[in-house]
Amino acid sequence: MTQTNGRAVLWDLDGTILDSREGHWISWRAYTEGLGKPVSREFFIDTFGFRNEIILRLHFGEHLTDEEVIRMSTEKETLYRDVMLQGRIEALPGVREWLETFRAEGWRQALGSMAPHDNIAVTLGALGIRSYFDAIVGSEDVPRGKPDPAVFLLAAARVGVPP
Repeated sequence: MTQTNGRAVLWDLDGTILDSREGHWISWRAYTEGLGKPVSREFFIDTFGFRNEIILRLHFGEHLTDEEVIRMSTEKETLYRDVMLQGRIEALPGVREWLETFRAEGWRQALGSMAPHDNIAVTLGALGIRSYFDAIVGSEDVPRGKPDPAVFLLAAARVGVPP
């Protein structure tokens, strides 16, 4: 990609572009209730933002195999996308204006999120804002979750700017 001005904005998704907390709460609660071991609101709040493999092992136990964690995580995230597509996706105030302003001023924009690429695609598609991003980095692209900065370092690299 051609770098026009050497400037870039690195966006996060959850809590920056949209507030996904309620959608995650609904999907975690429904998923775990379906397995007979519902999560508490307190547990959800304490683990919000953690990678699914950590949440699943904390809630269901360390005995889960990697295959079980992958399957369960996939099932939960599919449920989350369904919940979000039922009208729970709305950009936070000011997001669209900032996206447009940065584009008009020639800034490159990248999204760095610990959400899976499928969740990112559903969200950006539902909001109609995919075209604003020159690069997207999701949880599958980096080995560790935040607060490790890898997701943003890779996003910066993908739009050709130093971090």
